[in-house]
Amino acid sequence: MKKIIWKKSAAVFTAAMLTVSLCGCGKKESKDSFEPESSQPATVADGQEGSQSEGSFDPNSDRIRNKTSEIENILNNYFYFEQDPEKQEEAYFDGILNGMDDPYTVYYTPEEYEKLMEDDSGTYVGIGATVSKNVETNQIYIVKPLKGSPALEAGLLPGDVLMEVDGTEVTADMTLEEVVKIIRGTEGTEASLKVYREGETQPMDFKITRAVVENVTVEYEMLEGNVGYIMVSEFIENTPAQFKEGVDDLIGQGAKALVVDLRNNPGGLLTSVIDMLDYMVDDDLQAEGASSKGLLLETRDKNGKVLESFSCKDGHKVDIPMAVLVNGNSASASEIYTGVMKDYGLAVIVGTNTFGKGIVQSVMKLSDGSGIKFTVAKYFTPAGNDIHEVGIAPDKEVELNEGLEKLVVIPHDQDNQLQEALKELAK
Repeated sequence: MKKIIWKKSAAVFTAAMLTVSLCGCGKKESKDSFEPESSQPATVADGQEGSQSEGSFDPNSDRIRNKTSEIENILNNYFYFEQDPEKQEEAYFDGILNGMDDPYTVYYTPEEYEKLMEDDSGTYVGIGATVSKNVETNQIYIVKPLKGSPALEAGLLPGDVLMEVDGTEVTADMTLEEVVKIIRGTEGTEASLKVYREGETQPMDFKITRAVVENVTVEYEMLEGNVGYIMVSEFIENTPAQFKEGVDDLIGQGAKALVVDLRNNPGGLLTSVIDMLDYMVDDDLQAEGASSKGLLLETRDKNGKVLESFSCKDGHKVDIPMAVLVNGNSASASEIYTGVMKDYGLAVIVGTNTFGKGIVQSVMKLSDGSGIKFTVAKYFTPAGNDIHEVGIAPDKEVELNEGLEKLVVIPHDQDNQLQEALKELAK
């Protein structure tokens, strides 16, 4: 069974957010619940088998078998420490996926796969913080602690760089998944974190008790002037229901305009973002350059062939002025939402250029309970735009005022990006 994810690679200290990954901020993100960056499970068609491409890796070739045997003989005769066959086996499978030279293609042990599925369901055991990996510096850092989480109560802040977790040094070659795996654990146990915080001369130590974290992915409120505000932190299974409830409630309260805040949202499940867009877009509209009315997204393989096309079908629309807030951490599924609203001219996009993850991963469960995530396609917005490694430029570019990025919650009256969005809506 495979699952499609649309995330950047973000992790929320639950440690397992990877599925079709619509995640992608020049950094890899995840949560101590795995951004990270996934759609509904899909099965391979009966009788359908993948064909081996010419020149592909063949583990059964004489050259590979002979070299493997040579290495094993050397280790069996000379390796000083006791060998762990189970670890060697997992490392072998890890190596196959790492050899694809794609940061979004990874192997999951049965335990990791189970945690991944758990995260997308909306609850997990962890410290409750979104983490990301900066692909330029290879540092893994806190994007934000979740509201009401152990991480927030302990005092972690956005931008804190992880140096150690439970005595294990966080090195540049560690994947986001490896770090999140260490952070997660059993409810009631303590996670020890050492972090670097800009402005501090010494590393900071935190002791955080792991707990069951419910992933509330949507928060909303009514602002002055009858403007509804909805913040979406990621796209998982429970997100569409929370989002629709928020939209309906705000409109019921008399909202005349709507701001959707996708800043620092690493992405998530493809099915979730499509469901939410379907609720917002009129199926009778046609974006400039789109092949059909109500088109939301197309995925295409490496030869340009359309694999899947997603269009409106629920007959619902929201017909009030809207704005979408984005930044460099808005990735994958967030970019799909942003791209659709921009292509249809349904919202003004405010903030900074988005991350630029326009590729799709699929997660497939293997027969022994383990799983693999691998890149299968690129996605294209209704107007046919390829945003991979490019991102989406805002209609109104506004950098967040210096210092505000360190705040877990930015007061609305100090949030210059939000204030600019409100000005645009007032026009």
